Amino acid sequence: MANRRDSRIEPSFEGPPRAKSSAGFSVSEEDRVVPSNRNTSAKRQSARTKASRRGRGKSRRGLFGVLGRLAYWCFVLAIWGGIAAAGIVVYYGAKMPAATTWAIPDRAPNIRIVSVDGKLLANRGMSGGEAVGLHEMSTYIPEAVIAIEDRRFYSHLGIDPIGLSRAMVANVVGGRFSQGGSTLTQQLAKNLFLTPDRTLERKVQEVLLALWLEHKHTKDQILEMYLNRVYFGSGAYGVEAASRRYFGKSARDVTLPEAALLAGLLKAPSRLSPARDPKAAERRSQLVLAAMRDEGKISAKELTMAMSAPASRVASYWTGSENYVADAIVEELPDLIGDVRGDIIVDATVDLTLQKLAEQSIRRLIDGSGKKLNASQGVLVSIDNSGAVRAMVGGYDYSTSQFDRASEARRQPGSAFKPFVYMAALEAGRTPDSVRNDAPIKIGKWTPTNYGGKYFGKVTLATALAKSLNSVAAQLTMEVGPDAVVEAAHRMGVQSDLTANTSIALGTSEVTPLELTSAYVPFANGGYRPDVHFIRRVTTAGGKVLYDNNGGAPRVIKPEIVGMMNSMMMGTVEIGTARKAAFAWPAAGKTGTSQNSRDAWFIGYTANLTTGVWFGNDDGGPMKKVTGGALPAQAWHEFMVAAHEGVPVRPLPGTWRSTPADTIVQDELPPNTAQPAPVPSASVSQSAPSAQKASPPRAVRPAETVDASGFGMPGGGGTTASIKRPVPPADVGGPVKKRQTSILDILTGG
Repeated sequence: MANRRDSRIEPSFEGPPRAKSSAGFSVSEEDRVVPSNRNTSAKRQSARTKASRRGRGKSRRGLFGVLGRLAYWCFVLAIWGGIAAAGIVVYYGAKMPAATTWAIPDRAPNIRIVSVDGKLLANRGMSGGEAVGLHEMSTYIPEAVIAIEDRRFYSHLGIDPIGLSRAMVANVVGGRFSQGGSTLTQQLAKNLFLTPDRTLERKVQEVLLALWLEHKHTKDQILEMYLNRVYFGSGAYGVEAASRRYFGKSARDVTLPEAALLAGLLKAPSRLSPARDPKAAERRSQLVLAAMRDEGKISAKELTMAMSAPASRVASYWTGSENYVADAIVEELPDLIGDVRGDIIVDATVDLTLQKLAEQSIRRLIDGSGKKLNASQGVLVSIDNSGAVRAMVGGYDYSTSQFDRASEARRQPGSAFKPFVYMAALEAGRTPDSVRNDAPIKIGKWTPTNYGGKYFGKVTLATALAKSLNSVAAQLTMEVGPDAVVEAAHRMGVQSDLTANTSIALGTSEVTPLELTSAYVPFANGGYRPDVHFIRRVTTAGGKVLYDNNGGAPRVIKPEIVGMMNSMMMGTVEIGTARKAAFAWPAAGKTGTSQNSRDAWFIGYTANLTTGVWFGNDDGGPMKKVTGGALPAQAWHEFMVAAHEGVPVRPLPGTWRSTPADTIVQDELPPNTAQPAPVPSASVSQSAPSAQKASPPRAVRPAETVDASGFGMPGGGGTTASIKRPVPPADVGGPVKKRQTSILDILTGG
C-alpha cells in the first residue's frame, strides 16, 4: 500500500503535467484527442466571429431581398394595373361612337346686330358674342390663359402627367379637391362633347377625346376653339362676349389687366364674376399676373403697372334701350330666314344715335318729374316714311324690366285715336271747314264731355280736332258709323282688335304704341302704308345675303285726304293741345289722355319722321294730371329737335285750301245717318260765342306744300305691320292690369 502511495505523481513546476496511462505510458497534452479548455475557448471565439460575419451577410442579403421582392410586386401590380386601366379604357371607349364619326360640333350661332351706321347694337344667341380668331384678339388673352391654366400647353400631347401628379399630391395633402390636372385640351373636349359629371367614365372619355383633338388639330386651333367657347360667367360664352359683357369693348382691344381678369374667371366663372364679386375677381387676376411674370410673358414693369391699374368693368351690361330692339329682331328672324344655324349679321334699321337720344329724353323726364307726377314708365317709337324703325325705347330701364311696352303693352290711346274718326268723316264727304256744334250731347245713355267741361259752340272740324273736342268726335262717329272708323284705323296699320261702338271715337279700344305710331306714317309719307320693320338685311359671317328688305307700300289714303288731315293736325301743334311740341319744322300730330291720366300720348310727325310717345305706369295707376300735351309733347320735342339737326326742312305732303270764312255753312248729313241728340240751349257754355270768335276758320296753307304723289313711294305688294308678338308673363316688368271699359268709363280727351 505504502509503495502505491509513494508512486503517486507529484506536480512538477518545470513543464506541463503529464499523465500516465494505466499501463504506464506517458501522454503529452498535444497527444490528447480532446482539446484543452484553452483551445476550446479560442475556437469558440473564432466561431462566434465567423457567425457574426455570416449574420451580417445574411442581413444584407435579406434587406436586398425585401427590396427586390417589393420591386417585383410593384412591377407585377403595375402590369396588372396597366391591364386593368387598359380594360377600363377599352370598356368605356367601346361605349363611345367610332372615332371615324367624331367631329367638332358647331359652335352655338351668334346673332350680331348692328345699327345703320355700323355700330354694334347687341349680340344674341347662346354664345352672346361672335367668334374671334386667335390672331385677331388681344395677345394678352391667350398668354394669360396659358400661364394660369396650362403652362405646358404647347409641349404636352393633350394630357399632362406632371400637372396631373402635382394636382393629385396637392389634393391628397390638402385633404380636399383644390386643384385640377386637366389640360386646356381636356377642358375643350369636356365642353364640346361631355357633361360636367365627375365620373370615371367621363374622365376616361375626356382623355381619349383630348388625344383625338391633339391628333386632328394644331395647338393654335385648339386654343382658339377653347377661347371662343369656354364660359366666362354672367351668361358670357367666349372671349368676345365676356369682353363686351365686362368691359364694353371687343376682345381685340382688351388690355393686360383686363386679360388677367378674364383668365382668372376660368377657375370658377360664376363665383369669380366681377358682376357678382369684384374683389374676388381682382384678387384672382393678380394671381394671373404673377403667373404671367413667372412664365416670362410680361416684364416686371408691366406687372407693376397692371397691379396699380386694375381692370374696371362697365356699370351694367343690360341697361341700353337698344336691347328692346334686339329682342324684337330676334323674334322676327325665324319668319325671315328660318332656323339660325351659323353666325349671322343683322343690319338693323335703328340709328344708334337717335336711339340714345330717345332713351335720354324718356329717362330725363321721369328722373326729373316722375316721382312728383307719379309717372314711372315711358315709351318712344320713331319710324321713317319707309316703315323703318329708327328708334324704339320700350321702357325706363331694360336692366330692371325686359318687358317691351312699345310693342307688347296695349293701352287706351284716348284722343290720339281721333285722327281715324276725322279721316273717315273726310272720306265720307266732310272737309276741315265743315261746322259742328260743340255742346253737351247725349247718345243713348252716354254723355261725352270735353276735357275741363268747356264747350265752344259752332266750330270747324279743323278747330275741333286741334282742340280735341270730344263732343264733335262723338257726333262724327255717329254720322259715319263706328264700323267706318274701325275700318279706317285698320287700313292705316292698327292691328289690334277694335270694338265698333260709338265710344271708339274717344279711344277706348287698346293698342300698342308701335302700331299706333305706325298708323300715322301714311299721313307723313303721302298716303302709303309701308311694312313696319326693324331689319334691313341679314347676311352670314362670310357675306352671303340671307334676307334683304324690298317691301312695297300700298296707297291707303287719297292725296286730297292726306292734305286735309295734315292741314288739320298741324293745328294741334300750332294752336292746339301740343303747342309744347312745336319746333322749326312743319309738324302735325295728336295728343291723347285716358281717364284719370292713366295714359298720356303724343303721336306727331314731320315729312322726315313719325314719332310716338307714351307715359304711364305698368299697373295702370293714374298719374297726377299728366296729359298728352305735357310730358309726351316735351319728350317728342327734345327728340325731334335733335333728330332733325342739320336735315333740310321739308313741308308735309298734300295740298288743301280752306274755304273763305263767309262761305262756310254747316254741311248736311248724308241720308240714313243717325242724328245726334238735340242740344238744349241752356246747356251750352256761356263762353261759347267768344270762344267761337277766337277760333276763326283755318287759314290757307302755304303754297310750297307738295302733292302726295311727289314722294314716289313704291306701290303694291305691301303688307301690314308685323306686331304679332306673344305677351310675356304678367310678372315681367310689373303687372299690367287690363281694365274693363264700360260706356260710362270714357276718356276725357286731352
